[in-house]
Amino acid sequence: MALPRYRPPFGWMPRSPWWALVPAGSIVVVVFGVEAAPDSASALTWLALLAVPPLAAFALGWLVHGTAPAWAWLALPLFGLAWALDGSLIAETAATLLSGLACVALGWLLACVVPARWLRIGIYAMAAIDAVLIAGELLQGPSGVLNAAAPAGLPRLQVLEFGSARMGFGDAFVAATAGCLLATPADGPDPVARLLSSTHRQWVGAGLVAGLGLGFDLLFFWLETLPATVPVAIALALVAPSRK
Repeated sequence: MALPRYRPPFGWMPRSPWWALVPAGSIVVVVFGVEAAPDSASALTWLALLAVPPLAAFALGWLVHGTAPAWAWLALPLFGLAWALDGSLIAETAATLLSGLACVALGWLLACVVPARWLRIGIYAMAAIDAVLIAGELLQGPSGVLNAAAPAGLPRLQVLEFGSARMGFGDAFVAATAGCLLATPADGPDPVARLLSSTHRQWVGAGLVAGLGLGFDLLFFWLETLPATVPVAIALALVAPSRK
């Protein structure tokens, strides 16, 4: 949530509030798609394998605070570590970084084409649907199938794993999208002040997500699966309740 920096959108990118359906729609399509056709999990795994590294390189070279275009090449050694040291914490760290950075790129693309107000609503809708699916035990089965899919010994980039902890790609995507939304400068006469304000909002939002997430994780004493999108939505509502 704190990684994205503001970049103006490309002029050819069409803006529409309908794109705000992507966050909520993605979780619905994946959950019910994998439930109806378990073999689709393999296709999604290969899609992540092919799409995540270039998206991560784009984020490293263009969208992350403190980086420059040459940093995009770091995606190659990260992928190499994730592949060569498969099963180790180093490999899991490298794969998690790649997937998280790819989410920054996807979040920036979405923030470029959706008005901020509608994108916030889309994030809230995704968190609500995520919570409902988990409460109804509709997400756990498809999520397990998708997380277990492996592309022939290559890195699994459709899920974020670190030791025994596991998080879905969509959870990181919604956090990165919220960070891109907060990175957009606020209205005002001073561009420096606007930029500092945006960075401040991101760090405050990231801190809130960390704190809310740790508190939320106490529910693991009673539950096996939690909607990680909920702390992100709450933090976004607290940090940017009325941005247009």
